[in-house]
Amino acid sequence: MRIIAGIAKGMTLAVPRTGVRPTADRIREAIFSSLGQHVVGAHVLDLFAGTGAIGLEAASRGAASVTFVENARGALACLEKNVETIKRYRELICPFCVVHRAAEAQLRKLMTEGEMFSLIFADPPYGEAAQALLCEEALPGILTNDGCLVLESAKRDALAVDAPWERVRGAVYGDTQVTYLRRAGASANAHG
Repeated sequence: MRIIAGIAKGMTLAVPRTGVRPTADRIREAIFSSLGQHVVGAHVLDLFAGTGAIGLEAASRGAASVTFVENARGALACLEKNVETIKRYRELICPFCVVHRAAEAQLRKLMTEGEMFSLIFADPPYGEAAQALLCEEALPGILTNDGCLVLESAKRDALAVDAPWERVRGAVYGDTQVTYLRRAGASANAHG
């Protein structure tokens, strides 16, 4: 796995042998092509970060900051290694924060602290976790009015998108479904 574009293009990512399902290069390319300039200057939250490939890709493409949340120790070790590697690119001025905590607990903490993000990526374990995440009360509270939530799930996992969420668009790549969401009633510029 490598960073696809931007300042750190070509950087090889450390990946644990088991325990993670990294977002494939072609899916990452499609996500970032779809987001376009929305990434530049974004404050990014990468939930269930795994190796950090999504958040690091955002940093390479001009994100203002990236916070990674990962609870699995094996993935966390690779994530920390990847963050240290990308810091070697001197042109990259994006600050990073790596949090070792369950995503749900971290969401509540971020909301309590008043943290806001303009771009949130979430790749929870396939199954019911994606739907459970959409029901997490703190999640819409930390997304800016013009922000976008990019949620990965299995194609077979039907997602009920209800208030406070509005589905902007979606795409399927093999077994992976990518859903772009914004807060219901939020700015139409959240994602086109």
